[in-house]
Amino acid sequence: MDVLHAAIWVDDVESQLEFYCDVLGLEQTREFDLDGVTNTYVAGESDAEIQFKYDGTNRNPEPEGIDHLAVAVDDIEGTVEEAVENYGSDVIEEPRTVEEKGIAIAFVTDPEGYVVELIETIEA
Repeated sequence: MDVLHAAIWVDDVESQLEFYCDVLGLEQTREFDLDGVTNTYVAGESDAEIQFKYDGTNRNPEPEGIDHLAVAVDDIEGTVEEAVENYGSDVIEEPRTVEEKGIAIAFVTDPEGYVVELIETIEA
C-alpha cells in the first residue's frame, strides 16, 4: 500500500504549474486527457503526486474539505516571499520553527486558493 496522488479541480492549470514548479520546485511529471478532462501531475523527489484536473469550466469550488497540501522546500523565507510577491499568495501563517520536529513551517495560498504548508528541514 502507498499514497500515489491527490487530485484537485483547478480553473487555470498554467498558473498552478508556474506556482508549484517555479516557486515550490516541483516538476510536471505527466499530462493526459480522459473523458474531456485534462489531468496534469506534478511531483518532487518521492513518487507521490498532485493531480490538477481541468475541464474548461469554472469547477473549482471553495477548497471545501481540503485543509492543506504539504510541500517540502529548501528555503522557507525565500519561498514565502516569492509566492507573495510573484503569485499574490496570501500568508495564512508566517514561517516559524518547530524545534522539537527539526522543521520550519509556513502556510500560503496557491493561485486557486488552496492552502499549501511549506516545510523546511532545519539542520541540527
